[in-house]
Amino acid sequence: MSDVTYTPAASEVKALREATQAGMMDCKRALEETGGDMDAAIKLLREKGIASAGKRAGRGTGEGTVATYVHSGGRIGAMVEVGSETDFVARNDNFQEFARKVAMQVAAGRTLQFVSEDEIPDDFKASEVEIFRGKAAAEGKPDNMLDKIAEGMWKKSLTEIVLLNQASIRPEDDGKTIETIRAELSGTIGENIEIKRFARFEVGEE
Repeated sequence: MSDVTYTPAASEVKALREATQAGMMDCKRALEETGGDMDAAIKLLREKGIASAGKRAGRGTGEGTVATYVHSGGRIGAMVEVGSETDFVARNDNFQEFARKVAMQVAAGRTLQFVSEDEIPDDFKASEVEIFRGKAAAEGKPDNMLDKIAEGMWKKSLTEIVLLNQASIRPEDDGKTIETIRAELSGTIGENIEIKRFARFEVGEE
């Protein structure tokens, strides 16, 4: 596709989300890629299997797999649990590959703390935003801008601490977030897929 030159308005992204149940970033990307053509964006999301993935999000994921990844001569490792609705999907090659990909992502993510934004406690966010506010004040930012700056710094930090918000480290994924890849796989397979938990280990780390 050609280089992205179109920047969709928030109202367009919202309208596409309501029409497809896809994630906000997926909707924004689709509108960018189609130059703001709503019908083409809907078609693109459907082709990728994202359009209906949101409707599956509430389904139970009692099956699944545990995947591991070990790197750097055995000094860094990760373990993830990825859930599916059925054992049949849990044994699917694409599902297994996704689980391994997530384990690799976790191994590379020293700052990761949460799977999704929904897991973040309110007091954790409040504490972090206050720290960012203090940093902005120390840099001499205007008092009337501190809250806005702190909130912006918080949103930026989510790509470092939230697994689903991170861009995949694998070049073949072309910068897609783990959430986008999860949603695409869910759409392709036709089941809800959920990253349930993860753990990262590094030799000598306290």
